[in-house]
Amino acid sequence: MSQFRDDLSLASGWVADYLERVRDLPVVSQVAPGDIRSALPASPPEAPEDFATVLADLEQVLLPGVTHWNHPRFFAWFANTGSEPGVLGELLTAALNVNVMTWLSSPAGTELEVTVLDWLAQLLGLPSGLHGHIEDTASTSTIAVLAAARTLRPGGVVYASEQANFVVEKAARLVGLEYREVEVDSEFRMRADFPLDDATAVVATAGTTGTTSVDPVATLAARCAEAGVWLHVDAAYAGSAAICPELRWCLDGCEHADSIVVNPHKWLFTPMDCSTLWTRRPEAFHDAFAIRRDYMESTDAALDLKDYGPALGRRFRALKLWLVLRMYGAEGLRALIREHVRLAQLFASWVDAEPGWEVAAPHPFSTVCFHHAGSDSDEIARRANATGKLFVSTAGLGGRTVIRLAIGNGQTTEDDVRLAWEVLCASVP
Repeated sequence: MSQFRDDLSLASGWVADYLERVRDLPVVSQVAPGDIRSALPASPPEAPEDFATVLADLEQVLLPGVTHWNHPRFFAWFANTGSEPGVLGELLTAALNVNVMTWLSSPAGTELEVTVLDWLAQLLGLPSGLHGHIEDTASTSTIAVLAAARTLRPGGVVYASEQANFVVEKAARLVGLEYREVEVDSEFRMRADFPLDDATAVVATAGTTGTTSVDPVATLAARCAEAGVWLHVDAAYAGSAAICPELRWCLDGCEHADSIVVNPHKWLFTPMDCSTLWTRRPEAFHDAFAIRRDYMESTDAALDLKDYGPALGRRFRALKLWLVLRMYGAEGLRALIREHVRLAQLFASWVDAEPGWEVAAPHPFSTVCFHHAGSDSDEIARRANATGKLFVSTAGLGGRTVIRLAIGNGQTTEDDVRLAWEVLCASVP
């Protein structure tokens, strides 16, 4: 145990140093395909190796091949933060090493998960009385939702916006349902006038991946309720914004949805992976996933979370979310989200003011879509990313490619955003 204490000290020192110096590292990995693989031994070691040696290889061999999602100028896709409270939570989770599958397998894990999901629902303004649990990602949450919806209306179609994340189509395939895209309006929101006669489920999005547009959830909810169709809301990104009262409009109508997913690992400063899922139809999830065997003892008076999703083995993810909620507090979380929204609006104002540049979509949250007239957005992004000073992504939008800058790291400052804009301007061919 004394050696473990020494190794733990080395590990914690490395983590603290990394988080302090990550701003000075290239955001995007600078290696070529195969470089890391060729630098690793072809065979596993026969003899034990000490932790200091392994840590040195992490630094010298692996770190050059890391794209730093925890970098304050990581602006691609949806930026996130493995915050200090979250990192501490991951350490404690690994040490406890429990499986939150049944209440008996981890009473504290089960009851903390239920409690933390209730806390978060309150912060987001969701209705009371929902069943909530944690999946690893929105991909798995969507699979669980469509499997539950299928118990009520099997064999139908899943409808989602052409701007919906492709995980919806993947989930439909996995549960054996047909998938159809619905056109969007001029603000990239899902149209609500499509037929529902053959629908099993409709998936609306609050904060689409491409543009962060918000579909007309209230209208869709009314239509789905009348037709007996399951409505799921994918609020994986923008849902976290509802912690701020002035941004809670993004979840308008969600109180009438059958299920909703929000990913704290996207914009609530919780390390990967943590996807929170709520439903007002827990019995449908139970019908889809609950199986009893004599080797899996259950307690009838308690909740077995394995019965509400596809996984039997379940990590103690609620612990890191609990630490984030407690150590930031609602005030701290709101302050960070508001600052990210402010920085995004400031960035959009720079784009609007610069000749040749144009904002390409509404930007109510922390993501801005933009392009340079007459220039290739993919080429601009490639040149900018190659500097190592930032990382942005691109997306297809209305027949053209645009650049996306998504702010979500807790350490991002106005100086970081200004530097990103300067590099992007200098990257125009």
